[in-house]
Amino acid sequence: MQILLQVLPFLLVGFFAWTLLYKPERERMKRQQDLLAGLKKNDRVLTSAGIYGTVANVDRDAGRVTLKVDDAANVKIQVALSTIATVLDGSAEAAASGV
Repeated sequence: MQILLQVLPFLLVGFFAWTLLYKPERERMKRQQDLLAGLKKNDRVLTSAGIYGTVANVDRDAGRVTLKVDDAANVKIQVALSTIATVLDGSAEAAASGV
């Protein structure tokens, strides 16, 4: 009984650390992996560096995405696949542009 009382605080701390730190991070990583797995041509995206663009090509083997950032001048850049933060839909894009 005495050993159980000595070990119980460590078990409780471990449980709370898992539920407050580890589990949410795993869920966030899973959502990000799903987002990157579903990335396709013509998706509007925002990178972690704050660059808005339209996906022109996804090269999963090399871990690169080609983004078209200016349609008028046909400006394209390549970024790492892991830098894609969000895929924008119409309402998120309008809110980001201030319209």
